[in-house]
Amino acid sequence: MSDKHEAEVGRARLASALTANGALTDAWLPSFHAVPRHWFVPALVWPGQGDGVRQGEAVNRHVDRAGWWSAVYSDIPLTTQWDDGEHCGTGRGTTPTSSNSMPTMVFSMLAALSADPGHRVLEIGTGTGWNAALLSHRLGSDRVVTVDVDQDTSTEARLRLNRAGFTPTCVVGDGFDGHPAGAPYDRVIATCSVRELPYAWVAQSRPGAVIVAPWGPEYGGEAIARLTVGRDGTASGRFVGSSAFMRLRRQRTSRPHSLEYLSGPWPANGTRSSTSLSPEAVSSWPAMFAVGVQVPGVFPLVERYADGSYTLWLHDTAVTSWATVDREPGRTAYEVVQSGPRRLWDEVGAAWHRWDAHGRPGFDRFGLTVSPDGQAVWLDDPDHPVGAA
Repeated sequence: MSDKHEAEVGRARLASALTANGALTDAWLPSFHAVPRHWFVPALVWPGQGDGVRQGEAVNRHVDRAGWWSAVYSDIPLTTQWDDGEHCGTGRGTTPTSSNSMPTMVFSMLAALSADPGHRVLEIGTGTGWNAALLSHRLGSDRVVTVDVDQDTSTEARLRLNRAGFTPTCVVGDGFDGHPAGAPYDRVIATCSVRELPYAWVAQSRPGAVIVAPWGPEYGGEAIARLTVGRDGTASGRFVGSSAFMRLRRQRTSRPHSLEYLSGPWPANGTRSSTSLSPEAVSSWPAMFAVGVQVPGVFPLVERYADGSYTLWLHDTAVTSWATVDREPGRTAYEVVQSGPRRLWDEVGAAWHRWDAHGRPGFDRFGLTVSPDGQAVWLDDPDHPVGAA
């Protein structure tokens, strides 16, 4: 098939899928058709696999034309950069650092943004430029400012945007700071996740403005926050759905290896106990979110074994405390070892039980309020905070 035919067939198939799952609304359908995804996908990509977090083998348009077209018009994310551009070649790098996002997520977030003609939008994370192009088509290029921290990424995106006939303001800079020169904004959208929503985004927005951003605690779990900016200088709103995005560069944290926490031969100076709470229970995306908003500065790692068992490691970011929980198939009691001033499994278990006692609420029952003094996650109502991140 010719490229034109591949594009037509692929776009029709993807449009049907996005319309069926509710992501692509009537408001954004014209932009979807006017701004083809393949215009904003480089020749070499790593398609998302399974849960959308892992990457498959590289697909090169010049080597596997059919595979590339199939990936572009599938509802999957496409990794386009590894390790801040330091990685070369077709193998997978260590950390994915730029992508063309999953179309369902792109259009779900645009729908949540409620951006209408006349609105001025700040986008954090230019990536390949597709999102900025969609916004430019709907609002006009002069109403869109897009920021990316990576010079090469921004330059390549600008070239793609210009070839497509769009000229939004493309800024190379730290998205954490927003772009005060273009303020005030009616809408702010982030295509990278944060664990602390920068107050600069609120300060650069008009009262009544909407901010849509992926937010997740250190422990894991992540959801899209949709906040409305108030006249009092705060922004508040609920989470509207699950997400999994690359972290804003300034808010990345290093994750030391488990061996860096141990003071000697196993079990080091850890104390043993047992638990009936399976590590499986605290490992689902909603559970990780609920635990993470209550237990700051803790992250998990999983060490898997050939027989299907695994060890859940818990570490604190201060490198003072650790815990392990061993999960073996068929067992209902699990060995725990903990060390340090924080009893990390006790903290995680208590947080899970509080979540369980509230009926295991989903993301839509949680909300986020951001003020000049910080931020707080709440359950059902801002008067019921469940944790300060």
